[in-house]
Amino acid sequence: MDDLERELRDLTGWLEPARTPDVTARVRARLDAPVPRRRRRYVLAAALAALLVAALPPGRAALADAVTGLLRFSGVVVDSAPAPPLPGTPSPLPAQRHVALAEAQRQVRFPIRAPSRLGVPERVLVADPDGTGGHRVASLLYRGGTVRLDAFDGSLDIVFHKRTAGADVTLTQVGGEFAVWVGGPHALAYVDRSGTERVATARLSAATLIWERAGVSYRLEGDLTREQALDVASSLE
Repeated sequence: MDDLERELRDLTGWLEPARTPDVTARVRARLDAPVPRRRRRYVLAAALAALLVAALPPGRAALADAVTGLLRFSGVVVDSAPAPPLPGTPSPLPAQRHVALAEAQRQVRFPIRAPSRLGVPERVLVADPDGTGGHRVASLLYRGGTVRLDAFDGSLDIVFHKRTAGADVTLTQVGGEFAVWVGGPHALAYVDRSGTERVATARLSAATLIWERAGVSYRLEGDLTREQALDVASSLE
């Protein structure tokens, strides 16, 4: 059994019995049916896409595309394509500025929760305000900036674009909810309110955990193992 099939079988166990058609049973039956080896990965990828859509409530905005290799989840696009050349010095997010944590909370329209495992953030940033001054992203920086927690409302629009060729992308959980782990360095760029990818912001990101809690999306980046990242995420207050 290869990694994709193993993750797919693991994911089927997350699905609760639903009033809609039994997607889990259909996928399991399809996995167990004889399939020529050359077609097997295509079947598995298509089944994984179906499960990702079925496993999440509609508000989660999760969509997997087995053809293009895209996963859209909580305001983040995870793209398996290679990244274009990165700029030498990436630009900051639009209108990014340093503020105190209390001020950051007044500048965004969602609650900012900090992980107790990391303590008090050393720096706090807000970025990309709208016409009324409401900022789209709040970022908490720790350990000299080597660990970063971005918080944003990712339920409607794409906020970050990850290109993960060569990185390990796996499915996991935070507090019993769906999450995505991107292990290893990968390219990251910001997508602004108009849907335009800000190429100038593109940079090499460290390993990242992506999850959602109470309508807020989180992106934890840093020199962390998956177990360490999950521990940090579980301490969100």
